[in-house]
Amino acid sequence: MLKVEKLRSSYGRIEVLHDVSLEVDQGKMVALVGANGAGKTTLMRAISGIQPITSGTITLAGASIQGMPPARRVSRGVAQVPEGRQIFAPLSVEDNLALGAWVSPTKIERNRARVYEMFPILREFRKRAAGTLSGGQQQMLAMGRALMSDPRILLLDEPTMGLAPLLARQVMQIICSIREAGTTVLVVEQNVQAVLRAADRGYVIDRGRISMEGSAKDLLADPRVREAYLGV
Repeated sequence: MLKVEKLRSSYGRIEVLHDVSLEVDQGKMVALVGANGAGKTTLMRAISGIQPITSGTITLAGASIQGMPPARRVSRGVAQVPEGRQIFAPLSVEDNLALGAWVSPTKIERNRARVYEMFPILREFRKRAAGTLSGGQQQMLAMGRALMSDPRILLLDEPTMGLAPLLARQVMQIICSIREAGTTVLVVEQNVQAVLRAADRGYVIDRGRISMEGSAKDLLADPRVREAYLGV
């Protein structure tokens, strides 16, 4: 579904991504883990078209999307849930979801019904201002808003950040259900143990370079990963 090859990206004169390559197979969940400042968010922003790249290629289902503006990438099937959720706080839950469907307005009712089925609390609070929701509910809204565009691949940047453990587990279960429903998922997550238990495959990024890759199960068992990220 997604293939990134030898991607480079810079902030001014400082190169942040150095020949990064990864693949995400259709219908799978791939985890991207690494320390703060390793380049995880920059890579996600580059895939969605927000962060410029200096070289490399990005293909979606075999077709190049590099050089496309972010809006066109959304219409091609890329949707990102950014770090910190970035919902429209003064708007209602219902209006936030509607904004996520701007690329497919004819499907808005169908997609909203699917989102409400996945997140029943959003149906209950659909007329509330989004800023009045709890952190976990706002994360559900951010994911629901992204799903309104019928994405082929969903990019999730730190979906459990700032959530209590119980809510974090619930959000991770929801992400698994999104994958099981057929949506391809690439997720950046600080909770390395939780995300590698849920994912099919994983990549470790270190100072802008992919340092390890493999099945999520193998990475979780690797002594280097356990020492660096799990404190074992």
